[in-house]
Amino acid sequence: MLNIRRARTAAALVAMFMALIGSKAHAVPSFARQTGMACEACHTVFPELTHFGRMFKANGYTLDNLKQVRDINSQKEDLLLLSTLAPLSAMVQLSETWLNQPLPDVTDHGAHSQTSTTGFPQQLSLFYAGKIAPHLGAMIQITYDNASGSIGMDNTDVRFAKNLLLPEDRSLIYGISLNNNPTVQDLWNSTPAWGFPYASSNAVVSPIAAAQIDGTLAQDVAGLTAYLMWNESLYGEAGVYHSAKQGATNAITGAAGPLDGTTSNVIDGASPYARIAYERQWRRHDLEIGAYGASFRLYPGGTASAPAPLTGPVNRFSDIAEDLQYQFIGERDLFSLQATHIHESMQLDASYSSGVAINPSDDLNTTRITGTYYFRRKYGVTFGHFATSGSGDADLYPAAPAPGVITSANGRPDTHGWIGELNYLPWLNVKLSLQYVAYGEFNGGSTNYDGFGRNASANNTTYALLWLAF
Repeated sequence: MLNIRRARTAAALVAMFMALIGSKAHAVPSFARQTGMACEACHTVFPELTHFGRMFKANGYTLDNLKQVRDINSQKEDLLLLSTLAPLSAMVQLSETWLNQPLPDVTDHGAHSQTSTTGFPQQLSLFYAGKIAPHLGAMIQITYDNASGSIGMDNTDVRFAKNLLLPEDRSLIYGISLNNNPTVQDLWNSTPAWGFPYASSNAVVSPIAAAQIDGTLAQDVAGLTAYLMWNESLYGEAGVYHSAKQGATNAITGAAGPLDGTTSNVIDGASPYARIAYERQWRRHDLEIGAYGASFRLYPGGTASAPAPLTGPVNRFSDIAEDLQYQFIGERDLFSLQATHIHESMQLDASYSSGVAINPSDDLNTTRITGTYYFRRKYGVTFGHFATSGSGDADLYPAAPAPGVITSANGRPDTHGWIGELNYLPWLNVKLSLQYVAYGEFNGGSTNYDGFGRNASANNTTYALLWLAF
């Protein structure tokens, strides 16, 4: 009976795979070239994943439909299983950004900067995304960023994974992930690394505060995590992160390390990370609820001009978060809802002792909720709310001489607002977006938040984007 069930399961998987590869692949990057599947197999609309896309990721990006270069040993074990077509792709983002009110021009009192910013490109990324060897795959992104004018390592997730078929048609996926951004390895779009907005302008005035797990350490760490997923529903993951600063050099050797007191926010030892989630599917519906978190011990360090030894007190950040995701995937209509809440507790022993924080302990709370509707994967609208609040600390969130703009006159990090986005996809790999961000409060105030007359609404942003993936 068990063999019959296994045969039926295998047959169903093969049938699903063949049906998907029979779909017309309009223009999909690396994973499509590897699998032969169109975007809609793994995405509602890119980059949001479907359940099938999540399972593809959990299984190490290794499913393929390409001719292989293969070698085996005398025991018929695979020594090499290399696709004849490398799973390479590119992404280009071209954008125009308008601030609601121009920024002061620091070169001339009373003058202002330009109101709009053109990103041509805003971002250009190259990907290796797919199988490397049996049970081993990766998503490796290298990006040119117009803000820095440089090329650097972006989101990276290298995985080893296996899948066991258990009695009663149950399954167990297990694996490890080597990655450089806490939550970039996550399977759901409710966590920070792959959460909405999926693209945003880098020519904006950003709020003063963010939790460490909320992108603050992205690309500055290396993490090794192990995960299990039982029956494509119950997921657990645990691991550690260590500092892996990009562009940092040792002041004595001029080499890439070891890190010293000229580098800021260096992890003391290893920082633990954990994740648990449960996903349930019924008919065309999919619901996930979960929690994730990490604890970071950071030396504040310093800069080349003002170094500070990586010894003594540390700042401790404990981040605990809950998340939820719901998806409805119909023949015509697509709807998804994502929400997360992050609570960060700070024990600022290092900053307090050095006079950089007034309080020995602070906290920070961030909430985001987003709903998206698409008609025939072509016309989409997204609406979301975001809010950050926390302890008042005039040294941690300081005022500054004119023009302040990115500072806080009352020493509070409180920021909240709304974000709306219209999307049009003439093809599955081309997205035209118009996004508007509106602030009701910014860095602790609605009016005159910086002490020099700038209101929160002055930082409202209109953002037009052409997003190409090929």
